[in-house]
Amino acid sequence: MSEQAGWETAITKIEPNKIQLRGYAIDELMGTVSYAETVYLAIKGELPEPKIGRLMNTMLVSSVDHGVTPPSTLACRTVASTGAPLNNCIAAGILSINKLHGGAIENCMLFLKEVVAMAEGDGDEMQTAARKLVTEKRASRQVIHGFGHRVHTRDPRTVKLLQEAAEAGLNGPFMKALAAVQDAITEVLGKELPINVDGALAGLLCEMDFPPELANAFFIMARIPGLVAHTHEEQTRMKPMRKIDPNNHQYTGPVDRHLNR
Repeated sequence: MSEQAGWETAITKIEPNKIQLRGYAIDELMGTVSYAETVYLAIKGELPEPKIGRLMNTMLVSSVDHGVTPPSTLACRTVASTGAPLNNCIAAGILSINKLHGGAIENCMLFLKEVVAMAEGDGDEMQTAARKLVTEKRASRQVIHGFGHRVHTRDPRTVKLLQEAAEAGLNGPFMKALAAVQDAITEVLGKELPINVDGALAGLLCEMDFPPELANAFFIMARIPGLVAHTHEEQTRMKPMRKIDPNNHQYTGPVDRHLNR
């Protein structure tokens, strides 16, 4: 790199009347590839195979919203109630996404990598490695992220994600580790904790070779539309400066609609 060039970027090239994302003209991408495929391109540098692009879309849709009780939703609605502009409200929601809210995806990714590394490094079968690590977690009273849910006993998002993962052929070591950990939890803890949406996303992101430090980025990208909707509803339908009780609300929107496609 020459001194005149200053510093380098390999993401986007901008010239008069020309915009390239990872080498592709943005106007060629527009209307041709999906938003999810473009996200993959921006982060990974290459367009995904069609089956992976479809799976990426499913992953982003899976976490678009989960009601008014999550901390990010409460944060954006509380700030919206003060009369703050939309960008401030969305920022408040995003800033609340951290190691305890959204962070389960990253934690689960790290744990799955640990299981796979032990199974490969020690020559253990995946189930044996999972049992060892789950036992260690229990002994030290650590949470095993990606399993169980405060609302769902059979998370419909997980079912769909695992189904599409199988259809896309993503059944590598990390998805096998995910299933092995679920079995080990049942054996070691003596109770069933089904894979939740965070666990399913963790397994898929590992299979796609995304780094764990980007896990929260996927949760943020998925959740922003929900935060926008909650902010706008708070600003247009609710009284300002109200006390927001997440447990004292009722849903008044449409129910049980189905796609006609």
